[in-house]
Amino acid sequence: MSAAMVSRPLGTTGLRVPAVVLGTSSLGRRLVAAGADAVLRAAAAAGWRTWDTSNEYGDAETFIGSALAGPDGPASLLAGLEEPVQVFTKVDPAPGSADFSGDRVRASVAESLDRLGLDRLPLVHFHDPERITFADAMAPDGPVRALLDLREAGTIEHLGVAGGPIGLLRQYVRTGEFEAVVTHNRLTLLDRSAETLLDDCADRGIGVLNAAPFGGGALADDDGPVRSYHYRAVDPVQEDAVLRIRAIARAAGVPVGALALRAGSRDPRVAGTIVGVTSTAQLAQAAAWAAADVPDDVWPELDAALPDPAHWTGELGR
Repeated sequence: MSAAMVSRPLGTTGLRVPAVVLGTSSLGRRLVAAGADAVLRAAAAAGWRTWDTSNEYGDAETFIGSALAGPDGPASLLAGLEEPVQVFTKVDPAPGSADFSGDRVRASVAESLDRLGLDRLPLVHFHDPERITFADAMAPDGPVRALLDLREAGTIEHLGVAGGPIGLLRQYVRTGEFEAVVTHNRLTLLDRSAETLLDDCADRGIGVLNAAPFGGGALADDDGPVRSYHYRAVDPVQEDAVLRIRAIARAAGVPVGALALRAGSRDPRVAGTIVGVTSTAQLAQAAAWAAADVPDDVWPELDAALPDPAHWTGELGR
Protein backbone atom coordinates (compact mmCIF):
# COMPACT_ATOMS: atom_id res chain seq x y z
CA MET A 1 0.00 0.00 0.00
CA SER A 2 1.21 3.52 -0.83
CA ALA A 3 2.30 5.70 2.09
CA ALA A 4 -0.45 8.11 1.04
CA MET A 5 -3.04 5.41 1.77
CA VAL A 6 -1.73 4.45 5.21
CA SER A 7 -4.38 5.47 7.73
CA ARG A 8 -3.86 7.93 10.55
CA PRO A 9 -6.12 9.09 13.41
CA LEU A 10 -8.74 11.76 12.74
CA GLY A 11 -8.32 13.65 16.00
CA THR A 12 -9.90 11.79 18.90
CA THR A 13 -12.90 10.49 16.92
CA GLY A 14 -11.54 6.96 16.74
CA LEU A 15 -11.87 7.17 12.96
CA ARG A 16 -8.80 6.76 10.77
CA VAL A 17 -8.21 8.36 7.39
CA PRO A 18 -5.48 8.12 4.75
CA ALA A 19 -3.28 11.06 3.81
CA VAL A 20 -5.36 11.40 0.63
CA VAL A 21 -9.17 11.39 0.80
CA LEU A 22 -11.33 11.15 -2.33
CA GLY A 23 -13.41 14.29 -2.92
CA THR A 24 -16.64 13.85 -4.90
CA SER A 25 -17.86 17.40 -5.50
CA SER A 26 -16.94 17.59 -9.19
CA LEU A 27 -17.67 13.90 -9.70
CA GLY A 28 -21.26 14.43 -8.60
CA ARG A 29 -21.77 17.54 -10.69
CA ARG A 30 -19.95 16.70 -13.93
CA LEU A 31 -20.21 12.95 -14.49
CA VAL A 32 -22.99 10.60 -15.45
CA ALA A 33 -23.57 7.38 -13.55
CA ALA A 34 -21.29 5.12 -15.60
CA GLY A 35 -18.33 7.50 -15.42
CA ALA A 36 -18.75 8.07 -11.70
CA ASP A 37 -19.03 4.35 -11.03
CA ALA A 38 -15.78 3.70 -12.90
CA VAL A 39 -13.93 6.32 -10.84
CA LEU A 40 -15.33 5.12 -7.52
CA ARG A 41 -14.54 1.48 -8.20
CA ALA A 42 -11.04 2.35 -9.39
CA ALA A 43 -10.54 4.44 -6.25
CA ALA A 44 -11.59 1.57 -3.98
CA ALA A 45 -9.36 -0.87 -5.84
CA ALA A 46 -6.39 1.52 -5.55
CA GLY A 47 -6.84 1.96 -1.82
CA TRP A 48 -8.75 5.28 -1.83
CA ARG A 49 -11.38 4.13 0.65
CA THR A 50 -12.30 7.30 2.52
CA TRP A 51 -14.72 9.39 0.45
CA ASP A 52 -15.84 12.94 1.17
CA THR A 53 -19.22 14.00 -0.17
CA SER A 54 -22.18 16.28 0.60
CA ASN A 55 -25.94 16.47 0.25
CA GLU A 56 -25.51 19.26 -2.31
CA TYR A 57 -22.79 17.70 -4.50
CA GLY A 58 -25.12 16.99 -7.39
CA ASP A 59 -25.60 13.23 -7.80
CA ALA A 60 -22.52 12.29 -5.77
CA GLU A 61 -24.37 10.56 -2.92
CA THR A 62 -26.57 8.65 -5.37
CA PHE A 63 -23.50 7.54 -7.36
CA ILE A 64 -21.76 6.44 -4.16
CA GLY A 65 -24.81 4.51 -2.99
CA SER A 66 -24.99 2.71 -6.32
CA ALA A 67 -21.29 1.87 -6.23
CA LEU A 68 -21.53 0.53 -2.70
CA ALA A 69 -24.55 -1.61 -3.54
CA GLY A 70 -23.47 -2.69 -7.01
CA PRO A 71 -25.24 -5.34 -9.11
CA ASP A 72 -24.92 -7.97 -6.40
CA GLY A 73 -26.80 -6.23 -3.63
CA PRO A 74 -25.94 -4.07 -0.63
CA ALA A 75 -22.30 -3.30 0.08
CA SER A 76 -20.91 -5.46 -2.73
CA LEU A 77 -18.07 -2.97 -3.27
CA LEU A 78 -16.97 -3.66 0.29
CA ALA A 79 -16.70 -7.42 -0.23
CA GLY A 80 -13.16 -8.69 -0.01
CA LEU A 81 -11.62 -5.33 0.86
CA GLU A 82 -9.15 -5.45 3.73
CA GLU A 83 -10.17 -1.91 4.66
CA PRO A 84 -13.79 -1.02 3.79
CA VAL A 85 -14.96 2.23 2.25
CA GLN A 86 -16.08 4.90 4.71
CA VAL A 87 -18.18 7.85 3.55
CA PHE A 88 -18.19 11.26 5.21
CA THR A 89 -21.00 13.60 4.16
CA LYS A 90 -22.35 17.07 4.95
CA VAL A 91 -25.72 18.66 5.64
CA ASP A 92 -27.00 21.42 3.35
CA PRO A 93 -30.10 23.48 2.59
CA ALA A 94 -32.39 22.07 -0.08
CA PRO A 95 -31.43 23.10 -3.64
CA GLY A 96 -32.50 26.68 -4.28
CA SER A 97 -33.46 27.24 -0.65
CA ALA A 98 -31.92 29.32 2.11
CA ASP A 99 -33.50 27.17 4.81
CA PHE A 100 -30.79 25.85 7.13
CA SER A 101 -33.05 25.13 10.09
CA GLY A 102 -32.98 22.19 12.43
CA ASP A 103 -35.79 20.59 10.45
CA ARG A 104 -33.83 20.98 7.24
CA VAL A 105 -30.76 19.39 8.80
CA ARG A 106 -32.79 16.36 9.84
CA ALA A 107 -34.19 16.10 6.32
CA SER A 108 -30.70 16.46 4.81
CA VAL A 109 -29.39 13.57 6.89
CA ALA A 110 -32.39 11.41 5.99
CA GLU A 111 -31.83 12.12 2.28
CA SER A 112 -28.14 11.23 2.58
CA LEU A 113 -28.88 7.95 4.34
CA ASP A 114 -31.36 7.02 1.62
CA ARG A 115 -29.07 7.90 -1.27
CA LEU A 116 -26.05 6.21 0.25
CA GLY A 117 -27.98 3.11 1.28
CA LEU A 118 -26.62 3.31 4.83
CA ASP A 119 -28.35 3.12 8.20
CA ARG A 120 -25.85 5.35 10.01
CA LEU A 121 -23.18 7.86 9.06
CA PRO A 122 -19.66 7.83 10.55
CA LEU A 123 -19.09 11.59 10.18
CA VAL A 124 -21.40 14.42 9.14
CA HIS A 125 -20.20 18.00 8.67
CA PHE A 126 -22.22 21.17 9.14
CA HIS A 127 -21.48 22.56 5.67
CA ASP A 128 -20.64 26.18 4.84
CA PRO A 129 -22.09 27.62 8.07
CA GLU A 130 -21.33 31.11 6.75
CA ARG A 131 -24.74 30.87 5.07
CA ILE A 132 -26.41 31.76 8.38
CA THR A 133 -25.41 33.63 11.51
CA PHE A 134 -23.57 31.89 14.33
CA ALA A 135 -26.41 32.78 16.71
CA ASP A 136 -29.03 31.19 14.43
CA ALA A 137 -26.86 28.09 13.97
CA MET A 138 -26.48 27.59 17.74
CA ALA A 139 -30.11 28.38 18.64
CA PRO A 140 -32.00 25.80 20.75
CA ASP A 141 -34.01 24.72 17.70
CA GLY A 142 -31.24 25.37 15.18
CA PRO A 143 -29.14 23.15 12.91
CA VAL A 144 -26.33 22.41 15.36
CA ARG A 145 -28.82 21.25 18.00
CA ALA A 146 -30.42 18.98 15.40
CA LEU A 147 -27.03 17.47 14.57
CA LEU A 148 -26.27 16.92 18.24
CA ASP A 149 -29.60 15.16 18.66
CA LEU A 150 -28.83 12.92 15.67
CA ARG A 151 -25.46 12.08 17.17
CA GLU A 152 -27.04 11.28 20.53
CA ALA A 153 -29.54 9.02 18.75
CA GLY A 154 -26.71 7.17 16.98
CA THR A 155 -27.81 8.17 13.47
CA ILE A 156 -24.47 9.92 13.03
CA GLU A 157 -21.38 8.89 14.96
CA HIS A 158 -19.28 12.05 14.82
CA LEU A 159 -19.92 15.71 14.08
CA GLY A 160 -17.75 18.08 12.07
CA VAL A 161 -17.90 21.53 10.52
CA ALA A 162 -16.73 22.32 6.99
CA GLY A 163 -16.45 25.83 5.63
CA GLY A 164 -14.46 28.80 4.46
CA PRO A 165 -13.98 31.73 6.87
CA ILE A 166 -11.34 30.69 9.40
CA GLY A 167 -12.59 33.02 12.12
CA LEU A 168 -16.06 31.48 11.92
CA LEU A 169 -14.75 27.91 11.98
CA ARG A 170 -12.76 28.81 15.09
CA GLN A 171 -16.00 29.95 16.74
CA TYR A 172 -17.56 26.55 16.10
CA VAL A 173 -14.45 24.74 17.32
CA ARG A 174 -14.59 26.70 20.58
CA THR A 175 -18.13 25.44 21.31
CA GLY A 176 -16.65 22.03 22.14
CA GLU A 177 -19.37 20.28 20.12
CA PHE A 178 -17.37 19.44 16.98
CA GLU A 179 -14.90 16.62 16.53
CA ALA A 180 -13.60 17.35 13.02
CA VAL A 181 -13.07 20.28 10.65
CA VAL A 182 -12.71 20.64 6.89
CA THR A 183 -10.90 23.78 5.73
CA HIS A 184 -10.41 24.64 2.05
CA ASN A 185 -8.00 26.89 0.12
CA ARG A 186 -6.46 28.10 3.39
CA LEU A 187 -3.53 25.68 3.74
CA THR A 188 -1.73 25.73 0.41
CA LEU A 189 1.52 26.87 -1.15
CA LEU A 190 -0.08 30.32 -1.54
CA ASP A 191 -2.10 30.74 1.66
CA ARG A 192 -1.64 29.75 5.30
CA SER A 193 -4.72 31.43 6.74
CA ALA A 194 -5.70 28.16 8.45
CA GLU A 195 -2.71 28.17 10.83
CA THR A 196 -4.67 29.54 13.80
CA LEU A 197 -7.51 27.08 13.17
CA LEU A 198 -5.09 24.17 13.04
CA ASP A 199 -3.57 25.23 16.34
CA ASP A 200 -7.03 25.41 17.93
CA CYS A 201 -7.88 21.94 16.63
CA ALA A 202 -4.60 20.43 17.80
CA ASP A 203 -5.16 21.84 21.29
CA ARG A 204 -8.63 20.24 21.44
CA GLY A 205 -7.94 16.90 19.72
CA ILE A 206 -10.10 17.85 16.74
CA GLY A 207 -9.33 16.10 13.45
CA VAL A 208 -8.54 18.26 10.41
CA LEU A 209 -9.11 17.53 6.74
CA ASN A 210 -7.53 19.97 4.29
CA ALA A 211 -9.38 20.51 1.00
CA ALA A 212 -8.61 22.27 -2.29
CA PRO A 213 -4.81 21.93 -2.06
CA PHE A 214 -4.52 23.05 -5.70
CA GLY A 215 -6.47 26.27 -5.16
CA GLY A 216 -8.83 25.56 -8.03
CA GLY A 217 -6.02 24.56 -10.42
CA ALA A 218 -3.37 27.25 -10.02
CA LEU A 219 -1.15 24.82 -8.11
CA ALA A 220 -1.73 21.81 -10.34
CA ASP A 221 -0.15 23.04 -13.59
CA ASP A 222 3.56 23.02 -14.36
CA ASP A 223 3.15 25.67 -17.05
CA GLY A 224 0.51 27.75 -18.80
CA PRO A 225 -1.21 30.97 -17.76
CA VAL A 226 -1.99 31.63 -14.09
CA ARG A 227 -5.54 32.99 -14.10
CA SER A 228 -7.23 32.24 -10.80
CA TYR A 229 -6.80 31.03 -7.24
CA HIS A 230 -9.61 30.18 -4.83
CA TYR A 231 -12.35 30.89 -7.39
CA ARG A 232 -11.17 34.42 -8.19
CA ALA A 233 -8.61 36.16 -10.37
CA VAL A 234 -5.06 36.09 -9.03
CA ASP A 235 -3.35 39.31 -8.09
CA PRO A 236 0.19 40.05 -9.37
CA VAL A 237 1.81 38.88 -6.13
CA GLN A 238 0.03 35.53 -6.25
CA GLU A 239 0.89 35.10 -9.92
CA ASP A 240 4.56 35.80 -9.22
CA ALA A 241 4.50 33.28 -6.36
CA VAL A 242 3.05 30.58 -8.62
CA LEU A 243 5.79 31.20 -11.17
CA ARG A 244 8.42 30.93 -8.43
CA ILE A 245 6.85 27.69 -7.19
CA ARG A 246 6.95 26.28 -10.71
CA ALA A 247 10.64 27.15 -10.98
CA ILE A 248 11.35 25.41 -7.65
CA ALA A 249 9.44 22.36 -8.84
CA ARG A 250 11.35 22.20 -12.13
CA ALA A 251 14.69 22.49 -10.35
CA ALA A 252 13.74 19.67 -7.99
CA GLY A 253 12.33 17.52 -10.78
CA VAL A 254 8.96 17.27 -9.00
CA PRO A 255 5.53 18.19 -10.43
CA VAL A 256 3.92 21.28 -8.93
CA GLY A 257 0.86 19.17 -8.15
CA ALA A 258 2.95 16.86 -5.98
CA LEU A 259 4.29 19.78 -3.98
CA ALA A 260 0.80 21.24 -3.56
CA LEU A 261 -0.68 17.93 -2.44
CA ARG A 262 2.12 17.18 0.00
CA ALA A 263 2.22 20.68 1.51
CA GLY A 264 -0.77 20.03 3.75
CA SER A 265 -0.36 16.32 4.34
CA ARG A 266 3.15 16.79 5.76
CA ASP A 267 1.71 18.95 8.55
CA PRO A 268 1.20 16.76 11.66
CA ARG A 269 -1.95 18.74 12.53
CA VAL A 270 -3.64 17.54 9.32
CA ALA A 271 -5.06 14.02 9.17
CA GLY A 272 -5.85 13.96 5.44
CA THR A 273 -6.08 16.04 2.29
CA ILE A 274 -9.23 15.91 0.17
CA VAL A 275 -8.55 15.61 -3.56
CA GLY A 276 -11.33 15.70 -6.12
CA VAL A 277 -11.07 13.74 -9.38
CA THR A 278 -13.41 13.25 -12.33
CA SER A 279 -11.62 10.46 -14.22
CA THR A 280 -9.49 7.41 -13.63
CA ALA A 281 -6.63 9.28 -15.29
CA GLN A 282 -6.88 12.09 -12.73
CA LEU A 283 -7.04 9.48 -9.99
CA ALA A 284 -3.81 7.89 -11.22
CA GLN A 285 -2.16 11.31 -11.50
CA ALA A 286 -3.12 12.28 -7.96
CA ALA A 287 -1.86 8.94 -6.67
CA ALA A 288 1.48 9.52 -8.43
CA TRP A 289 1.73 13.01 -6.94
CA ALA A 290 0.98 11.66 -3.47
CA ALA A 291 3.75 9.06 -3.84
CA ALA A 292 6.34 11.40 -5.39
CA ASP A 293 9.73 11.71 -3.71
CA VAL A 294 10.10 15.33 -2.59
CA PRO A 295 13.57 16.45 -1.42
CA ASP A 296 13.55 17.93 2.10
CA ASP A 297 15.40 21.06 0.99
CA VAL A 298 12.48 22.04 -1.26
CA TRP A 299 10.24 23.03 1.64
CA PRO A 300 12.30 26.00 2.89
CA GLU A 301 12.37 27.30 -0.69
CA LEU A 302 8.61 27.00 -0.92
CA ASP A 303 8.21 28.79 2.42
CA ALA A 304 10.28 31.66 1.01
CA ALA A 305 7.99 31.82 -2.06
CA LEU A 306 4.85 32.15 0.09
CA PRO A 307 3.12 35.50 -0.50
CA ASP A 308 2.84 38.02 2.31
CA PRO A 309 -0.24 37.46 4.55
CA ALA A 310 -1.85 40.53 3.00
CA HIS A 311 -2.42 38.32 -0.06
CA TRP A 312 -3.94 35.41 1.88
CA THR A 313 -7.66 34.90 2.32
CA GLY A 314 -7.31 35.78 6.00
CA GLU A 315 -9.38 34.93 9.07
CA LEU A 316 -12.49 36.73 7.86
CA GLY A 317 -12.18 36.24 4.10
CA ARG A 318 -14.79 34.19 2.27
